Amino acid sequence: MMAVGVKNLKNRLSEYLRRAAAGETVLVTERDRVVAELTAPRADRSPRLHDAVLADAVRKGWVTPALAPRSPLPPRHPVASFRTIQRELRADRDAR
Repeated sequence: MMAVGVKNLKNRLSEYLRRAAAGETVLVTERDRVVAELTAPRADRSPRLHDAVLADAVRKGWVTPALAPRSPLPPRHPVASFRTIQRELRADRDAR
């Protein structure tokens, strides 16, 4: 475990992040008072940011996970073919 002041942390951030990633705990201090800790992520933490954000949203109650397994999407029933839509758009432009 080591302690580092905020100013020194800002100047050598990459070095302290490498130390934290290697398993060392870095205490961040401001005027000799600990204000934060840098540590390696927990073993069960996903390396992807969006997974962590989603897990935090579930924890805070903003999102409720699905209870049933994901069902297949409903079948697609297009209103019109792409060519038909293009033809209608072209006719609409020509009418102006």
